[in-house]
Amino acid sequence: MSESVDGSAPEEGLTVELDFDKVAKIGRSGHQVVPVVLQDADSGDVLFIGYANEEAYRATIERKSAVLYSTSREELWHKGATSGDLLDLVEVRVNCEQNSLLYRVRKAGAGVCHTKDQSGNTRQTCYYRTVTDPNSLAYC
Repeated sequence: MSESVDGSAPEEGLTVELDFDKVAKIGRSGHQVVPVVLQDADSGDVLFIGYANEEAYRATIERKSAVLYSTSREELWHKGATSGDLLDLVEVRVNCEQNSLLYRVRKAGAGVCHTKDQSGNTRQTCYYRTVTDPNSLAYC
């Protein structure tokens, strides 16, 4: 795991280091994916954004549980298969141009994010920091 400018891992750092090249990297690698917004069906909170190829999309519908495609590991990723933090599928929506998906889900485990909070608990969403200025973050 790489370190942030402030000396911590990007997941814990308080310095803004946005990966503005992420989508271009996916395109250059030849992955055929669409973005997927994962939203808590009850609270409306956005949990995180992932990607689905056709196989992941079909697996999600078949399993009734969120399955994504990891562009970094180049493999299917059944969210929670190893952590127990499964996301049960409530509904799949598609946008007007059919180039992104919305998975409305319910948490079936302790949390959602692969990171843990200061108490060692799995975070409830991957959006746990707020931008305080163009270069800095703070924990919510």
